Amino acid sequence: MTRDAGRRGGVDEQAVLLVAGLADLAVSTLGSAVGTVRQLLRRADAAELAAEAEQDLRARGRLALDRYTAVPPAHLEVLARHARSRQAADDV
Repeated sequence: MTRDAGRRGGVDEQAVLLVAGLADLAVSTLGSAVGTVRQLLRRADAAELAAEAEQDLRARGRLALDRYTAVPPAHLEVLARHARSRQAADDV
């Protein structure tokens, strides 16, 4: 493909270029990640580092579950509790 022909290419050609760019980005990112993992495996404290990473992942998982599964109390329930507490305060 020449530069002049590729400048105004069709939708198919542009899609192929996008996919190729994404694939190149994924491969370079994966290569970088593999290099980082190799460096981590060479460390003397790899077991301790892995245990800390596991703790961090568990904490992140717990936070994510709490964020998406926690149901806020019903509005009327909150109002009823508030009214009950005010009534109890007025009775004293």
